[in-house]
Amino acid sequence: MENNVTTANNVTIRRREHYIERDPARVICRLHMPGGNPARADKIINRVTSLGEEEIEELLDEIISDFYERHKDIERIFERHFDNVINFLYPGRRDTFTHSQKQLIGACFTMEYAIESAALFNPSIVLHPNQSGLPENSLRFIMSLRATGEGHISSLAFRSGIIDGEGDLQFDPVSPYVGTPDMQLNPEYEKAVFRRKLDEIGECSEIADHIFKDMPDYFDYQKLKERMGQLISEPVFAPERQFDCFHQMHWLVNSNYRLDFPPDHSISERVIFPVSEIESGGIEDARFVQFHAESGENIYYATYTAYNGRSIMPQLIETRDFEHFKVSSLNGDAVQNKGMALFPRKINGQYAMLSRQDGENNYIMFSDHLYFWEESHLIQEPVETWEFIQVGNCGSPLETHEGWLVLTHGVGPMRVYSIGAILLDIDDPTKVIGRLEEPLLKPFGHEREGYVPNVVYTCGAIFHMDELIIPVSMSDIQAGVVNVKLDELFDAMKPV
Repeated sequence: MENNVTTANNVTIRRREHYIERDPARVICRLHMPGGNPARADKIINRVTSLGEEEIEELLDEIISDFYERHKDIERIFERHFDNVINFLYPGRRDTFTHSQKQLIGACFTMEYAIESAALFNPSIVLHPNQSGLPENSLRFIMSLRATGEGHISSLAFRSGIIDGEGDLQFDPVSPYVGTPDMQLNPEYEKAVFRRKLDEIGECSEIADHIFKDMPDYFDYQKLKERMGQLISEPVFAPERQFDCFHQMHWLVNSNYRLDFPPDHSISERVIFPVSEIESGGIEDARFVQFHAESGENIYYATYTAYNGRSIMPQLIETRDFEHFKVSSLNGDAVQNKGMALFPRKINGQYAMLSRQDGENNYIMFSDHLYFWEESHLIQEPVETWEFIQVGNCGSPLETHEGWLVLTHGVGPMRVYSIGAILLDIDDPTKVIGRLEEPLLKPFGHEREGYVPNVVYTCGAIFHMDELIIPVSMSDIQAGVVNVKLDELFDAMKPV
């Protein structure tokens, strides 16, 4: 593979002449509710059921003939979307429809969406959970990317491949198919955690006390609905107060869910598309990390920004196999702004995470509980001209013999995004012990042109042999990979 070798800060930088490009032909099927109006949806269903069975079969044959080559399981998708609509409009009426009616109704409430037609950027890379059967000095990886389509809605896409003994990346073939997982609300909620999260988001304590009185320590959504139904039928509090509290409970329930991909879907076929109200405008900038638990187990976490078109909310993804995912809300006074990045292990018995509380500076947070973060500590402010506007992290810290290596982004004049680096003390990461005075990477040449010009950015890197492997997005239009010699990077850092 051809490489473009440059230097910055006396650090050798090897850019691969291979790019991960957006592909408008990669489409998912998403639920489509015309006008968002239940009355209109009811009319559509009535039009379908007014047709004869033979007419429905002929129309279905035509639809499936047009679309089956574009989707791996089009009939299963129609069934799922039928269930979504019918359970919303007519609970309990599912079995009153014929199989063909179900399929055609599902098709009427389905649309294709080109997930990466506008942009493909902000990659993060981690080691694949399966490292078996590889040549010596090779690693298998999974890369996540932010894919953006019509309406600037962002989703989470994946690629996989192998890093060989020379540090070159060989990507696995990208499937022509792409699909979304089955979603279910968490089958079980822990009462103490749910109550604590609820207290964080609103004034609901008195009503919540009433609902959760005598509730078991673990409960399911059906049990919660039963308790809310009792209060609706026999109000104890003012109806408007109850409604506001129930809305917060529904919001919290819908922010915590599970996703399951079919086992026959390859990594590149899996897309996490927004499913909850809080992320309806996009899933942004996931920062994946392989977390080493005290039990010895490796768990993959990713923090991301949920956007609903008006406000943002930090969320957490958890997976062990990149087939089954758990999504949870993050809470606490320190859960602010974008760009949170979890450390790969606990430090002094606590979880640790980088954050950007004010949109300008780098902070660090510690917590006894993964889902609650109450305090933050300032560790880095803009100093150099290339970061005068703001600084932030570019993914989770990497543990080295020199300290915690943190890739950073700096924004300077003309809103140019560059990538730098700092070094944190291994035992006390509130202390910055080294930093680059000049950018490690800055946009040049064709990297400056794109959806958002003058930007290089990453959401996470890994080590391989004596190199740092950095996936980099370029002006939000494509992504590439950069190799950096670690010893040269450490030598270039100025002690603090």
